[in-house]
Amino acid sequence: MNPHTTDIQAVTPPALLGESPLWHPQQQVLYYCDIPGRRLHRLDPASGAAHSWQFESDVASCAPIAGSNDLVLAMRDGLWRFDPSSGRRETLAPPPYDPREERFNDGKCDPQGRFWVGTIYEPRDPALAALYRYGGGELVRMADGITVSNGLAWSPDGRTMYWSDTKAHTIHAFDFDAASGSLSNRRVFASFAPKQPDQDLAVYGGRPDGAAVDAEGCYWVAMFEGQRVLRLSPAGEVLREVKLSVRCPTMPCFGGADMRTLYITTSREKRPAEELAQQPMAGCVLALRVDVPGLPANSCSMG
Repeated sequence: MNPHTTDIQAVTPPALLGESPLWHPQQQVLYYCDIPGRRLHRLDPASGAAHSWQFESDVASCAPIAGSNDLVLAMRDGLWRFDPSSGRRETLAPPPYDPREERFNDGKCDPQGRFWVGTIYEPRDPALAALYRYGGGELVRMADGITVSNGLAWSPDGRTMYWSDTKAHTIHAFDFDAASGSLSNRRVFASFAPKQPDQDLAVYGGRPDGAAVDAEGCYWVAMFEGQRVLRLSPAGEVLREVKLSVRCPTMPCFGGADMRTLYITTSREKRPAEELAQQPMAGCVLALRVDVPGLPANSCSMG
């Protein structure tokens, strides 16, 4: 049974474009990004303590670094190692694109500690965005042919990697080789009807944005402009729909001590004033309890 919107709480103030929530497995706090706001935020739900860091470049995603409190940050101006305690950044890799028209977007670590991050090609046409793998000090282009890279996640056994193109309304799956970090057998995992010109958003289901996988191997995906989050089976079938009071969810992640709190970042950037007036939680991080726990975030190995 789907929860009513009253079961879902806003746990942060609004961001412009909240993205890439990360439940830090050691620190037990929630990090998330505000991309156009150029801020990284941290929330300790237990104490309510919140902190943020301001940057001079768009910050799109973050991941924990094993053996430290540092984070990997994927930003328009490259990949960085960031120390939250001092605010210091150290370059890991320069951007492999022209930052005037492309930037890093969704990024996560695989179970072996390599950081994967895709890009968004802001002109939107042609489909020039790509997916990269960072490990051993090297950034390698791994896949391309899309416009808006999102939806990175791995199955519990680590043998399947998911990757979506939001603009194409399509989620892809790959066979994932854990030892080499290579991809094969790219295929469509799920696809959704594109938005038609002048279509009423009330009957538009949205397009796949960020995602997370639970302990049963099901894929939870935020449907941007669809005002919902879907839980898909490992076969790509819709098992559950969670309706939201916010038009534009961007990404879920699992957190809390039992990994059964689903945090969902949302956006208010460039939304109509009438919509924002009706949806005061737009831009907030939302939280709800779920029955099946999620998988903890993987940490990056910098060795």
